[in-house]
Amino acid sequence: MTTALPGLGPVVVTGAAGFIGSHLTDALLARGHEVIAIDRRSVDEPVAARNLAAALTDPNLILHQADLATDELDELISRAHTVFHLAAVPGVRDSWAERFPDYAASNVVATQRLLSACERARISRLVLASSSSVYGQTAGPSAETDATYPMSPYGATKLAAEHLCLAHAARSDTTTSVIALRYFTVYGPRQRDDMAISRVLAAVLSGVPVALYGDGHQSREFTYVDDIVTATLAAADMPNAVDAEVINVGGGSSVSMLELISIIGQITGRKVPLAMEAPRAGDVEATRADLTLARQLLDYAPSVELREGIARHLDWMVKQTSPKPRPRPAIEEAVSR
Repeated sequence: MTTALPGLGPVVVTGAAGFIGSHLTDALLARGHEVIAIDRRSVDEPVAARNLAAALTDPNLILHQADLATDELDELISRAHTVFHLAAVPGVRDSWAERFPDYAASNVVATQRLLSACERARISRLVLASSSSVYGQTAGPSAETDATYPMSPYGATKLAAEHLCLAHAARSDTTTSVIALRYFTVYGPRQRDDMAISRVLAAVLSGVPVALYGDGHQSREFTYVDDIVTATLAAADMPNAVDAEVINVGGGSSVSMLELISIIGQITGRKVPLAMEAPRAGDVEATRADLTLARQLLDYAPSVELREGIARHLDWMVKQTSPKPRPRPAIEEAVSR
């Protein structure tokens, strides 16, 4: 069977300047693909510039600043055979407040518009970055066939994006197949500062207490970003005979926040300063992935264990915060020669 990601033809990555999107972009460029990168952020913004620093030096990168919810998309994706849709507004806490219209536009409206453009362009495969947030409160490992009951507006928008993708894939007149990947708490270099591992590591490095929401017994399945990229590429490589599929992608184990804090203390050899806070609305007690389907369909197995991933993440953070050596003035260089 042919796959949806043949040869080294052009592919689209939406949200390319983001945490996961930039890692995926780097991996696709390393494969030799021409990458049409779409993001509404400008590379003049510090985070976007940092995330795409390596990719911007590659002649196979074509970067477009565009908003999927409002801008014309047909021309941007017309030459691609595969679209990786990672653009979204992330985060549970802000989705309750006045930012919800942005969540609805970026996570739902943008997805619908992109799907329609993919159908017009006869795109072979769309890979959607979904979230474990669609499950809500669970009593054990979440399987793709389990009921979904998001506990936050953010989770609701990610589930809506999934349903839109599945509805489009079910149409008899479409050529676009869809693989929706439910990512479980992704971490690693370039992670957002407000995410758990980044916050705890920053507290260790700075000595400023990190907020611990709730009693610390809430658990998460953390997944290193390289494993996420591996699974995402495998989803594009699945046979074209697949019309639609929803697949969990996790790190293979779940730990409590207190266990995470203990691990980080052991890795750094430092005490983690804590500030106890009330639980946040929308936070679930536990996330854990049933990876049976990922093993069967993607030949996926997480390869980066949590301690190793945290050590890599810490090393990156230290390098980011270390002062950069300033070039010596030309006159000083002349004197030293």
